Amino acid sequence: MTHQRARFADVQAVLFDLDGTLIDSAPDLAAAADAMRLKRGLPSLPLAQYRPMAGAGARGLLGVAFGMTPEHADYNTLREEFFCIYERHLTQRTQVFDGVPELLARFAFQGVKWGVVTNKSERFTLPLTASMTLFASAGAIVSGDTTPYAKPHPEPLLEAARRLGVDASRCVYVGDDERDIVAGQAAGMATVAVTYGYLGAQADASEWGANATIHCVNELLPLLQFSKLA
Repeated sequence: MTHQRARFADVQAVLFDLDGTLIDSAPDLAAAADAMRLKRGLPSLPLAQYRPMAGAGARGLLGVAFGMTPEHADYNTLREEFFCIYERHLTQRTQVFDGVPELLARFAFQGVKWGVVTNKSERFTLPLTASMTLFASAGAIVSGDTTPYAKPHPEPLLEAARRLGVDASRCVYVGDDERDIVAGQAAGMATVAVTYGYLGAQADASEWGANATIHCVNELLPLLQFSKLA
């Protein structure tokens, strides 16, 4: 069940997950893992095979590429190799999802505060967002290692709210993974699940308990009623 008619009143800030919500980084993430396969004489895998696991980062991509879990003896070595390859090609194939630039331009025009809360480490988040003009108006960018905790813990979201100078109860958090919704709820924020990101075949966003679910970026703005103080 979706909730497109829901409206969030007195919103002062909107926070977003990064990968699978604002940007489609799956092609660059998949290319890094696939390069590791090719290096080892294994055949290339299609992007469609990697894509559902892009939101899980190295764990998900190495799982697809090599059937490897974090418990494998070589996991940490291959993870660092993956990181190094990805780091060199952060924005080679990464694209912004349709409608995102227009939405954020509208926020800027209306004086609405917004920010990013991602589990991606600062090692990747900061250079990636610095290289894209899209993020110039972001009031907060919080990575998975900015605080001692990562989502689904609420602390990264609370840190973003503090940086924006907005009470958490006046924030809406938007993400494409169940942990986004869990973190948002724990932080006392309204939550919006998106289905255009990296949902795996077995995932059902309607079971996450989000306050609203959207299927494209353009469906977000009608849900928001901004505070006159925003």
